[in-house]
Amino acid sequence: MRGNVTRENAAYNEGTIYEGKIVLDDFTLRIDPDEHVAVLGPNGCGKSTLIKTITRECYPVVRKGSSMAILGRTNWNVFELRFLLGIVSNDLMSSCTGDASGLDVVLSGFFSSTRIFPNHAFNPKQREMAEAALADLGISHLADRAVEEMSSGEAKRVLIARALVHKPRALLFDEPCNSLDILAQRSLRETMRSLARSGIGIILVTHELPDIVPEIERVVLMANGRIVADGRKEDVLQAERLSKLFGLKVELARRDGYYHIG
Repeated sequence: MRGNVTRENAAYNEGTIYEGKIVLDDFTLRIDPDEHVAVLGPNGCGKSTLIKTITRECYPVVRKGSSMAILGRTNWNVFELRFLLGIVSNDLMSSCTGDASGLDVVLSGFFSSTRIFPNHAFNPKQREMAEAALADLGISHLADRAVEEMSSGEAKRVLIARALVHKPRALLFDEPCNSLDILAQRSLRETMRSLARSGIGIILVTHELPDIVPEIERVVLMANGRIVADGRKEDVLQAERLSKLFGLKVELARRDGYYHIG
């Protein structure tokens, strides 16, 4: 947003450059901490860069009149910020491969890492919280299993436990159902619904309509690094608008609170 920040969890950047090109341009977005918001758009539109800007992996280009605040603050120690956010992304999924156990991955959430390294010292309380996070998701049996021995769906649920272990103020999901089979997608979406009903804020970026669970009421459409629509799900998810966004004619169907392309 431009000017003074008046609401928490406001993210604004007028131009973010990634790998030498402008990815987000003339971009304004404000999200309250307890909101459930989906950011929808085709591959390459800047959705993942938006997530990386919120987590301070990318930074906006300084321009006159631009401003950015997260949880009401403009300046953050990045590790302090990440402790307040839970992140589930494909980048993390790739980094959490190997012989690290499910419990190690969940414990790594306390250190903004992807496993427990020799320099990490966790206490009994943190271990108890990690075991509780696994139990809450029904995956205690994965505590001692190596990530490389898990299915994609199991590994993704371990990542969600990692995201939740430190009791964050908001969850960021970046294309959460990528690489998952139909059963794992359904299970993950049910988990997202349960988390949304618990009251924690959720920011979801996706190019798949069924990822937008019924509890998400606001949808932002992105194209070419810009916001092209932002509003109530029922108003934004229209066949004509989505046809233009994705460059092909689509027909929409809605069943049990989910939208599908017919």
